[in-house]
Amino acid sequence: MRISRRQFGAAAGGVLVGGLAAACGSHESTSATSSPIAGVSAQSLGYTVNVNGPRGAPGHVFFVYGTTAANPGIDSRPSVLVISDRAGNLVWQRELPAGQTAGNLRVQHYRGKPVLTWWQGLKQGGHGLGVSYIADEHYKVIATLTPGGDLSSDIHEFRLTADGRALISSYQQVSADLTAVGGPKDGKAYNCVASVIDVASRQTLFQWDAMSHVPIADSPATYTPGQVFDPYHLNSIALDPVGNLVISMRSLSTVFNIDYRTGAINWRLGGKHSTFAMSDGVEFAYQHDAEMPEANTLTLFDNHFEGNQGQKSGGSVPSSLKWIRLDTKAGRASLIRAQRHPANLSAGAMGNLQQLPGGNTFSGWGTAEHIAEFTAAGDMVYDATLTGGTYRAFLEEWTGDPIEPPQLTFTANTAHAVWNGATKVAQWRLLRGPQSNAMTPLSTVAWAGYDTAITLTGDSDGYYQLQALDVDGAVLNQSAPVIR
Repeated sequence: MRISRRQFGAAAGGVLVGGLAAACGSHESTSATSSPIAGVSAQSLGYTVNVNGPRGAPGHVFFVYGTTAANPGIDSRPSVLVISDRAGNLVWQRELPAGQTAGNLRVQHYRGKPVLTWWQGLKQGGHGLGVSYIADEHYKVIATLTPGGDLSSDIHEFRLTADGRALISSYQQVSADLTAVGGPKDGKAYNCVASVIDVASRQTLFQWDAMSHVPIADSPATYTPGQVFDPYHLNSIALDPVGNLVISMRSLSTVFNIDYRTGAINWRLGGKHSTFAMSDGVEFAYQHDAEMPEANTLTLFDNHFEGNQGQKSGGSVPSSLKWIRLDTKAGRASLIRAQRHPANLSAGAMGNLQQLPGGNTFSGWGTAEHIAEFTAAGDMVYDATLTGGTYRAFLEEWTGDPIEPPQLTFTANTAHAVWNGATKVAQWRLLRGPQSNAMTPLSTVAWAGYDTAITLTGDSDGYYQLQALDVDGAVLNQSAPVIR
């Protein structure tokens, strides 16, 4: 099934507060839901579900369509935050104002409750300058975060911890001696910064920057005259089980473990100075989304191919999801599992690996333009294609309860039922009558996506009202009466 841009409506979401934030999104404690208008004709999103098997995990699919700050390639498409069901029916959308982009849309937990989080801002080469958002089940923004000072939030990481902290990535342009990589002594480079922030107080608790710990000369990245050199390209931050930082740097093809107290490098895997010898199959390159779900287990998305466009093949070794065992005593890394896509995709940029509670694995395949789910045995039980791909994709259980009521609009002999972000709607009931206080049920139809069409027959003049019903037939909410 395909999601069409006609479902989105014409209005974009709100605006942020303060400095850079003023150009990027929504005020804290305001709704993050766009004002939908049904029946707007536009080009297709290009999200097509190819496989949706019965062994797939429950939940909604979360992704961002359009231009992304994680890919330096030129892209003029609008950016849209999207929640869909597994069948590809749109549930929630937020189209951003022109010039803005977003990423990392997902469900996380804050103060014991599920929240919707994402990054939003401006594209700067292969990274972003923006703000990290937290919204509640009503799509109401309850917090916005940046590391403070001259640092803004970057698209690559926004991760919440169980104790109320946020892990945020930043890129900082600095003056640097680039003679070791063939550049000038007074060159410009991006220093990558990992920040740990207390969400409630907005206080920065810890910061670690790459340039203070990793020499630029260690980078195999190619210097291009006239461009700001990107020697590190930090693209993920996570915590290991004891609270140290796990940081992935794509340009170095290396994953670092950083002591949270001192900032010292505990170990590194891959690159020029790997702490571990690598057994067959462990080697990775240009990786994304490194995490440590267990003390001696590392997971990552191994791109193994470098590029900025939507390649579906091209690398000598296809991209894969990897599980790696780390033996710190023996100093050896061994491969537990490698999962390729059946199409042997090569993702030149972006990608992620999400381990699901029931044992399945959900994954975004970046510029290879696929989103897929696999069982522990390696069987693909979900696959979708998305034009242009997405930085990361997630499968999450989510209950959305919008503040705004449902909206009822008409085109020709069709009524359109829209309630942006409502996840409990099972049916729509349309009422009609000669007066707004004298209406009776006209028809009841099953929910069929963000913009559910209800065909009108016979005399269609009068007052109309729309009721959203749950699986038991109870009224969840209703639109205001409208005359037609």
